[in-house]
Amino acid sequence: MTEVPEETGDERVDAIVAGLGGLGELPVSEHVARFDQAFSGLESTLAAADEAVPEIVPEVVRATPEAVDGR
Repeated sequence: MTEVPEETGDERVDAIVAGLGGLGELPVSEHVARFDQAFSGLESTLAAADEAVPEIVPEVVRATPEAVDGR
């Protein structure tokens, strides 16, 4: 990988992706560890984003037809 992709707009993701930019300078034997680090970081970032979503959807799912119709 010789070039780092453009920014994603999320600083956390950009930092993880930037860490992959130096793969060409590492021995191939160290690439797997670097990819594992990136994967773990992206997975954690995604999980944190899921936790930040408001709890609106579960309220809608629990709503009864009567509540939706206004009866």
